[in-house]
Amino acid sequence: MKIGFSAPMLPRAGAIIVGVFDGCEFTPMAERLDKATDGALWRAIKRSRFTGKRSQTLTVIAPAGTKASRIVLLGLGKGDNFDELAAQAAGGTIVTTLARTGDKAASVVVDAITGSKLSASVAAAHVAYGALLRSYRFDKYRTKEKTEDKPSLGTLTIATRDAEAAKKSFAPLAKIADGVFLTRDLVSEPANVIFPASLADQTKALIKLGVKVQILNKRQMERLGMGALLGVAQGSSKEPRMVAMSWDGAPRTREKRPVAFVGKGVTFDTGGISIKPAGGMEDMKWDMGGAGVVIGLMKALAGRKAKVNAVGIVGLVENMPSSTAQRPGDVVTSMSGQTVEVINTDAEGRLVLGDALWYCQEKYKPHTVIDLATLTGAIIVALGHVHAGLYANDDELCDRLTAAGKAVGEPVWRMPLGDEYDKQINSDIADMKNVGGRDGGSITAAQFLKRYIKDGVQWAHLDIAGVTWSKKNAATVPKGGTAFGVRLLDRLVADVYEGK
Repeated sequence: MKIGFSAPMLPRAGAIIVGVFDGCEFTPMAERLDKATDGALWRAIKRSRFTGKRSQTLTVIAPAGTKASRIVLLGLGKGDNFDELAAQAAGGTIVTTLARTGDKAASVVVDAITGSKLSASVAAAHVAYGALLRSYRFDKYRTKEKTEDKPSLGTLTIATRDAEAAKKSFAPLAKIADGVFLTRDLVSEPANVIFPASLADQTKALIKLGVKVQILNKRQMERLGMGALLGVAQGSSKEPRMVAMSWDGAPRTREKRPVAFVGKGVTFDTGGISIKPAGGMEDMKWDMGGAGVVIGLMKALAGRKAKVNAVGIVGLVENMPSSTAQRPGDVVTSMSGQTVEVINTDAEGRLVLGDALWYCQEKYKPHTVIDLATLTGAIIVALGHVHAGLYANDDELCDRLTAAGKAVGEPVWRMPLGDEYDKQINSDIADMKNVGGRDGGSITAAQFLKRYIKDGVQWAHLDIAGVTWSKKNAATVPKGGTAFGVRLLDRLVADVYEGK
């Protein structure tokens, strides 16, 4: 969808969207339109249940007194509560409301919001951002979809007093959306299209943005001793890859060490020899969601020229059952030298991450490492599909991630770590085992990863199994791949690490 900005004016065609506050208080443009239509908007409100609550809409078709195809009244809620997320939700609601009306173009007028801390130009930028995020659609394989079933809206004009300021505020947000869309694309693709080598190839496009990309093949990982990752990959005909992406956006800063992001990239997870039930296994194409987020994040950071030194590492494998697959009871040696008894081959993501985390620290010496993974079903039992599970060895990092998640609408919830949980993964024949039993399954998985974090490194683990894919639409996230984590981590970088 094409988004533009203009000065406030009544368009000659298409749909017009204007805001109404809770209690049916008109914004200036809504008032102007009501007069132009001889009170049609107020009459429509009186004959409806519309009150101006957030995300409520009321449509007046082809009103007299204007050339608009329709006027949409959009509930803004209370002005005091109109923040960035409310503005984005408003944008998403606009796209949802007009998606299949037949209108190809629409204009939304963003007036100053009384009581809001947002200026009209910043509010306008976030309305545009929300509309852009909600407009995403993965329709690559829909070859017979009828025209009337496709969204008609192609152009959205945001009309506000300082259009240039709004356009300037929107520019970095559009780059973040580019990263979000890349992640959603990667997560949505089937496993016959996205597998370790092809996913690694996707990262090469980031080179044009200034990202340095290094791709390790199987032989190189063997030389480095990545026995844990390679053990997962050995059952598949698709060879594994590891990708290291680095963005040097702040070369003159005092802190030369980067912040690092590490993602689990299991491009399809059958469970291996410990095979999953058939029902729902098709969803395991998105078991590379953590890697997808890291790749999308690197695109967002490079796209908006973030003033930060950042590294993104993704370990890419396919977990398949075959005559060469690793077996329950096998012992593998990870790059760190620690040995792992494989109790369950479906607990493979932590093996991949263990080697990826160690490689990241060995090569790049980051001050902070944050990993993301669709790691456990246990986190869904604990938190459902609303929050990601957050584990951290540092309280300040935990608080910063929580704040960033709240700011962008990607909430996280801190889960515990501790010696008693750690004891559950002790092995009788190796340094550790890859599962610790049913109780506390997400916690013991995090304890496993913690054993690969070096002293002095701030670390956080995000278990995003419950939030990577959605079966229902949200304000700015259509059902399907969510890209949960891209906006969260971009906000963390902006608030904490840029320019330091």
